[in-house]
Amino acid sequence: MRKPLSSVPAIALALALAASITQAQEAPLRIVVGYAPGGSTDRVARIVADKLGSKLGTPVIVENKTGAGGRLSAQAVKAAPAHQPTLLLANPAVMLVAPLVFPDAGYDPERDFRPVSHVNSYEFGVAVGSAVPVKELPHLMAWLRANPDKANFGVPATGSLPHFFGLMVGDAAKVRAEVVGYRGSAPLLNDLLGGQVPVAFDTFDTLLPQHEAGKIRILAVSGAKRSALDGKIPTFKESGLDLAATGWNTFFAPMGMPKAQAERLAALIHEVMKDPDTQRKFEAAKMEPVVATMAQTEAMLKAYRAQWAPVVQRSGFKP
Repeated sequence: MRKPLSSVPAIALALALAASITQAQEAPLRIVVGYAPGGSTDRVARIVADKLGSKLGTPVIVENKTGAGGRLSAQAVKAAPAHQPTLLLANPAVMLVAPLVFPDAGYDPERDFRPVSHVNSYEFGVAVGSAVPVKELPHLMAWLRANPDKANFGVPATGSLPHFFGLMVGDAAKVRAEVVGYRGSAPLLNDLLGGQVPVAFDTFDTLLPQHEAGKIRILAVSGAKRSALDGKIPTFKESGLDLAATGWNTFFAPMGMPKAQAERLAALIHEVMKDPDTQRKFEAAKMEPVVATMAQTEAMLKAYRAQWAPVVQRSGFKP
């Protein structure tokens, strides 16, 4: 018996919808990182991606989309098509600072993204290359005053929190610091090791391996107390500068992703971060893992914005 012609469009629509859902389920998840391979954000992405892929049963691809201090990565994820599951792994430079200081940032963190999972926290450090004859932060301040033409500070991205630390240290030394932004930590470290830049501000975990190898010297760490990774290095406050802060890496979903899908990914990442093996991998990479629910992540971000948005605005920083 022939089906009524009126039912054909409905059947076709249902089949197309089912195919679309199947395609979305089978499509590999992309994790977009705004920095070059080798930096701390990239390392976090790859540790989580490895475990998350097993739970999803589909590949998880880490994509490094560098440029514009990480803003290109946020713009790309905001525009991700609905059928392509995509997460952004970002830090305060991308999701707090950039939208405040770049009128054309191209995205709004609160309107265009949904927080998914806060996965690690980190401190900042200031380090010097082997050619700089200082061993403590007060010595660096004196060296900068004596050599103002050498006050070139490398940072992993323009407009990042290390950038603001550099500006504040330059102000404290009463020198006009020239901040040099890089496309991530790896090229910054290469230039610090090669002597192309004398001073670097970056995440503590990124700087630490080269410090332990004796190739650079970390002079201070930004935490409220000394880091568990190396308790010999004093804080900024202990060294005479009233500076303290931590950063974070957090997964965000574009608002175009269905809320249920974002919640499922948040639950799976939460499971990944509770895994003792994941925590061991973070600790081996000298990073502090964080296990947070979606609600805890949202609360953290709200408090962080309340603390740091006024600081960024008062700084008068212009890109």
